[in-house]
Amino acid sequence: MNPATTRPVRATLRLQFHRGFSLDDAVPLVPYFARLGISHLYASPLLCARAGSLHGYDVVDPTRVNPELGGEAALERLVRSLRQHDMGLLLDIVSNHMAVGGADNPWWQDLLRWGRLSPYGEFFDIQWHSPDPLLEGQLLLPFLGSDYGAALQEGALRLCFDAARGEFHVEHYQHHFPICPSDYGELLRVQGELDAEPAERLKSLADAFSTLRYQPDAHTQAEPLQQQLQDAARDPRIRAAIEQHLALYDARQPQGFARLHALLEQQSYRLASWRTAADDINWRRFFDVNELGGLRVERPAVFEATHGKIFQLIAAGLVDGLRIDHIDGLADPRGYCRKLRRRVDALRPGQHLPIYVEKILGAGESLRRDWGVDGSTGYEFMNQLSLLQHDPQGAAPLAELWSRHSERPAAFLEEARLARQQLLNGSLASDFESVAQALLQVARNDVMSRDLTLGAIRRALQELIVHFPVYRTYIGACGRSAADEVFFQQALQGARDTLGEADWPVLACLQQWLGGRGWRQLPPGRQRKVLKHACVRFQQLTSPTAAKAVEDTALYRSAVLLSRNDVGFSTEQFCAPAEDFHAACRERLATFPDNLLASATHDHKRGEDARARLAVLSELSPWYVEQVEHWRSLAQALRSDPQAPGTGDELILYQALLGSWPLELHSDDRQGLRDYARRLWQWQEKALREAKLHSSWAATNEAYETAVHDFIERLLLSPEGQPLRSAIGAAVQVIAPVGALNGLAQSLLRMTVPGVPDLYQGNEFWDFSLVDPDNRRPVDFAARQQALDPCGETMELLAHWRDGRIKQALIAATLTRRGEYPQLFRRGTYQALEVQGRHAGKVLAFMREHQGQRAVVIVPRLVAGLLESGARPRVDAPDWGDTRVHLPFAAPGQNLKGLFSTGAVTPHKDLMISSALRDFPVNLFIQT
Repeated sequence: MNPATTRPVRATLRLQFHRGFSLDDAVPLVPYFARLGISHLYASPLLCARAGSLHGYDVVDPTRVNPELGGEAALERLVRSLRQHDMGLLLDIVSNHMAVGGADNPWWQDLLRWGRLSPYGEFFDIQWHSPDPLLEGQLLLPFLGSDYGAALQEGALRLCFDAARGEFHVEHYQHHFPICPSDYGELLRVQGELDAEPAERLKSLADAFSTLRYQPDAHTQAEPLQQQLQDAARDPRIRAAIEQHLALYDARQPQGFARLHALLEQQSYRLASWRTAADDINWRRFFDVNELGGLRVERPAVFEATHGKIFQLIAAGLVDGLRIDHIDGLADPRGYCRKLRRRVDALRPGQHLPIYVEKILGAGESLRRDWGVDGSTGYEFMNQLSLLQHDPQGAAPLAELWSRHSERPAAFLEEARLARQQLLNGSLASDFESVAQALLQVARNDVMSRDLTLGAIRRALQELIVHFPVYRTYIGACGRSAADEVFFQQALQGARDTLGEADWPVLACLQQWLGGRGWRQLPPGRQRKVLKHACVRFQQLTSPTAAKAVEDTALYRSAVLLSRNDVGFSTEQFCAPAEDFHAACRERLATFPDNLLASATHDHKRGEDARARLAVLSELSPWYVEQVEHWRSLAQALRSDPQAPGTGDELILYQALLGSWPLELHSDDRQGLRDYARRLWQWQEKALREAKLHSSWAATNEAYETAVHDFIERLLLSPEGQPLRSAIGAAVQVIAPVGALNGLAQSLLRMTVPGVPDLYQGNEFWDFSLVDPDNRRPVDFAARQQALDPCGETMELLAHWRDGRIKQALIAATLTRRGEYPQLFRRGTYQALEVQGRHAGKVLAFMREHQGQRAVVIVPRLVAGLLESGARPRVDAPDWGDTRVHLPFAAPGQNLKGLFSTGAVTPHKDLMISSALRDFPVNLFIQT
């Protein structure tokens, strides 16, 4: 198939593929996406994932396109349709991990079967040498629902024979734990009567399998033997004899218990309760998820095996760019990205395929320019937009409200540090211990540090990680870079402040070992290898610690204002001046001009328009404080338990309601409320367990969760909940118009500032979604196709703004301009424009310029005081007074044509906001 045009990516649209929305389902939507102005679809992972996966990040076979999505043939059909509309395809790929456990990952199953003899023994990030004698040379498998002994005794571990494959395995619910073929001998020495021919056949196979344990190439030798066993098992007499023999391994009987235990003890793995993972697991996971095993993609064989199909798709012209998931999980992100860039460039000579990385950037951190990538996926842009739409005057009242009622820290960084401590001593304890042990080996290698104890290293290491200001550093052979040094020193200072002086010398050692000096300064050999290993393990721990502590814990514990709580946000920062936004845009243009610009993703905590609506509370903080006090009094009648929800959870719930309440929902709409209650409880259950305060995934507090569920049911569905329900619904109507205006502003900014706008599926209409899986619900594309009208009348769109067509019209009109002036928006200079007049602080304006072409963008901000309650999402022209934008160019005889107006504005030195925003709440002008 011919590749897409080499034209740069202009605008992307993210689609979440799964069994319910296949590649073929997207084909008839391509003309609509083209009309909307999209240049590239941006697909979730398409390689073969676990059956029923709704996201594709749990890959079990990277060698083929997922058949549940239609397979490679369906991908070809989709790309063929894209080519017909001059569009391309970006593909999300998962380099860090694969789905493990279960029975569906052939690489993992082979690893369990053969251990270190498996060709996949080095694919997964396993520490085969453990200080625990029970794990030496073995892999801990924490997949049992109970303790190992109890699972055996209860018969939850059952020895099975798969006749179709000629294989034995132990079954535990969905998990299959393979038995090594070298142990098949004892399983084939059946007892009882059997005719001479089949008995001899089984004996011969048993003898042959038994010799495998002495063969250096046992893995290869076993294949024909298993084929022979498979053939033999076609004989019902042999199959019945084997099944009868396996009854001797029924662990519910004392002798069967001993036999099955002895068999399992001979395997390359040790079965254990899922609860042991936190303390004992000896392989790297994705965060703390036992079902996702880390890959060693830095090894050439693993890189080629996991990327082979991707490279085939690129070479065949089916993929036009890549998005790399969780880049910080890799041992060497820089090396990986540069290697990937070389391979991609070689596959499509003369074309530039963009590579984007999913990277959370901390305060003051920039994406590394020497990686050879085109940019990040745009989380930092979401943060920049959000900061722009929060009023600094709301920070103190909202923080006081939160801390007074919740008794939680108002400072988000404190909350995040508490979460880091909890995780390092909890679900990530085994990963932490692995790093501490690695550093102990470093200490033992030097006579000057060999007296350092493991306990001292643990204390210093924990405080260093707790205070780490970014997800990770990128230590190379020569040590830390200057950029990394800044963040490492911040962590060191934080650790010094909390540790006793007796531990400061240990911090000094960590400063040296973890990049203060590179491992290249050491002579080749074990000492260098040990130091490098410790550096890599450290960096692969700080990243999941930050992610789990912030994204999956603190963001659910802290709620000064939930619009500032999302993935990639600097949540400790409440707001920022317009100049910070302008500076970020100029920096992006200079460094990563093709960076993706997102305002919603499959990972966001709440929809882009929910955040825009909640931001209004920063402008109305005194009013909101009064509302909360009133709601709490109304809520007393709805509690089945006076302690549930707790005050913190109650305040979080109110904000979740305000942000996600559907525009069309009325407080007496029974069916609508039932549907909404189901969605809200799904969010609430996840929020409670992620917060890990009153409940958790590991230890569910059923009583508390039941009481909170009852509270939500009464609030939304019972007659006694009507007063509170009506009060919250009325509050939504107060902030909704301003929130909608914020939503339009962020949409226009995303499409006009330097970078590539990225639209999330369905978000051309309003997005008031909650965290996944709510933000991955099916999209009504038919309604969106029908609604798209490039000639829509602005007054009609404004009159019916609640249906979302006004947002869709803005997106389509702006992306049309990007298509007409591609270089203006791709490479045009960025200049902030001076705003003057009465409401100068409530307008953000800038200009893009390229080879005589100019675009002027104007959006309102912080305008809650200028909109009447229940009004349309637009400031009336007279209310702008003398507010105006100063234009830095003379335009005699030239007009500025806006997005929707039939006429044009003829400016002089200044452009009056009353004129610029007369027809539409936000505007983009092109000089004609």
